[in-house]
Amino acid sequence: MNQSAIKEIARSVIETELNEVSRLLERLDDNFIKACEIMLACKGRIIVIGMGKSGHIGSKIAATLASTGSPAFFVHPAEASHGDLGMITPEDVLLIISNSGETFEVNQILPGLLRLGVKTIALTSNSKSTLARHADVFIDVGIEQEACPLGLAPTSSTTVALVMGDVLAISLLEARGFTREDFARSHPAGQLGRQLLLTIADIMHAGKELPCVDEKASINDGILEMTGKRLGMVAITNSSNQVLGVYTDGDLRRTLELGQDPAKTPLSEVMHRDPVSVKQDELAVNAVNKMQAHRIQGLLVIDENNQLVGALNFQDLLQAGVV
Repeated sequence: MNQSAIKEIARSVIETELNEVSRLLERLDDNFIKACEIMLACKGRIIVIGMGKSGHIGSKIAATLASTGSPAFFVHPAEASHGDLGMITPEDVLLIISNSGETFEVNQILPGLLRLGVKTIALTSNSKSTLARHADVFIDVGIEQEACPLGLAPTSSTTVALVMGDVLAISLLEARGFTREDFARSHPAGQLGRQLLLTIADIMHAGKELPCVDEKASINDGILEMTGKRLGMVAITNSSNQVLGVYTDGDLRRTLELGQDPAKTPLSEVMHRDPVSVKQDELAVNAVNKMQAHRIQGLLVIDENNQLVGALNFQDLLQAGVV
């Protein structure tokens, strides 16, 4: 098979699946609205059920629902008939995926689910199937053509089911008023979570780690403090611990180029007055933005009285996963 033939096959698969997905636009009807209303009113969890490839799609849909404000988990229908039905309560809502609507393992547990009185939403292609007839809501995810040339491997059908799952999840997200901050709380290990949850106080250096000298200190004193604390800068404060200025390793290079005597020159003559600073209750991502805007590598952290409480540099933000 030559390269052109491979590309043509790939193009055909994409075009077939795009066409099938586009047909979902016609199915955003009253049944879809009712399904959303049932899921929004759910006092328990949304239980997603599917067998085989539908199960793989169902697992992903459950994960998407859970991470976007609609508590959900996946239950394997074969396991459900061996005890996992006990995970389902009358307050839950079922989202069952079966292309044919006649999947044996699914239909085997339907009587037990119906006895529970659980609201059921069916994603299937067959409105006359056992699953569709017993569901509270039927959403049509039928297709005209699988992308598989044999018409056997679930391809377009699983893609369409997955997209409908995303449509439901995002519709619920909007309806709930789910925010970026809400998303971050369920993704604390991700970069977005760290950006929206980590504060300056969580990562700043404070106490004995804080590079600081008084206003009478010489450049040499500042060099020793910078070297010992390894933040590439030193804060200059008065007797009330209020920040007067900052001196950085970049300033040191410029000082030496000018021929100033480090032992005799006070830092107060060469420091940057009114340095860029942050408050400890600000989000750490604000520190990233300030450093980038001012093209600096470090920031002092002050309180409402301009007193020094901490310091951090760009490396701290990298290690914290904020950037």
